[in-house]
Amino acid sequence: MVEVKVKGTYADSSILVGESITNIAKHLPSQGVFVLTDDKVKSLYGKHFEGYPTFTIGQGEGNKTLQTVEQIYRWLLDNDADRSSFILAVGGGIVCDVAGFVASTFMRGVRFGFVSTTLLSQVDASVGGKNGVNLEGFKNIVGCFNQPEFVICDPQMLLTLDERDYRSGLAEVVKHTLIADAAMFTYIEQNSDKLLARDAEAINRVVENSVRIKANIVSMDEREKGERRKLNLGHTWGHAVEKLTHLPHGEAVSIGMMFAAQLSAQKGLMSADEVKRLKALLEKLQLPTSASFDRATAFTYMLKDKKKEKSTIHFVLMEGIGSTRVEPLSTTELQDCYKKMEAAL
Repeated sequence: MVEVKVKGTYADSSILVGESITNIAKHLPSQGVFVLTDDKVKSLYGKHFEGYPTFTIGQGEGNKTLQTVEQIYRWLLDNDADRSSFILAVGGGIVCDVAGFVASTFMRGVRFGFVSTTLLSQVDASVGGKNGVNLEGFKNIVGCFNQPEFVICDPQMLLTLDERDYRSGLAEVVKHTLIADAAMFTYIEQNSDKLLARDAEAINRVVENSVRIKANIVSMDEREKGERRKLNLGHTWGHAVEKLTHLPHGEAVSIGMMFAAQLSAQKGLMSADEVKRLKALLEKLQLPTSASFDRATAFTYMLKDKKKEKSTIHFVLMEGIGSTRVEPLSTTELQDCYKKMEAAL
């Protein structure tokens, strides 16, 4: 097991890469534990937390809402939860996002921790202290920053993921290499077959690498005022695509990364060969690089992204593989770039 620390403003978080869910009891208080999970995870791993009161959240982004949060508040009250209680999330990104938001706001905040069950959650959603829910389909519009006490990343749990969910997680793995690790990008190119086959050594290596990159960035900028914005690579366009097409998050981010790469090349920051290299890797990992949807509508959705400030969006561009920068782009400039990109297709 490898422990990676995320330093938060009010508390630190321990990311335990390689820890097993079978050891969960040693990370929990002796009483007052409440579990949030989903039906699928409960059916697979419920024996590890069957002694605790448990609330199951429906699967899919449609359940990541304020209505779900209110149901959980009422359930906690009905089960005599108080300010000394501990909330344990066992699940993927949706469960962890909702649980973190509930724990941060119930009675003005109670302790919480995560057992992350998907690759997407292990390398991204459960790490870094972002908690929140969607509103009218717009991603994570309501939320807060608050670090879980721990995140358990058990590689054995990834073996039960379906193929599409697993590949979605690989998109976030690629994202982290584009931000800060060109050597790991090359490693993934050379070991893509092992990753698709869920080779334990390859998985552990990319999960640990992603966690270290994200932990380092979050520790410098917990509340996304500067450096942390880089972690949104592929997400501004990706969230618009996700809302419009209902593709899984990782697939939408994959399309978003290609959009960012093409925009970066148009602005002279990334070479055409590097764009082709990224496209080839995403396709090798069986991730989409484009999709059929109304691009004009997607653009209007992008302009509602929470990273927009008045007439400017903090857009993450690539300065080649392994380096990024955040550039404030006016909505007018983005529209011009978008039209040029459309004309080139």
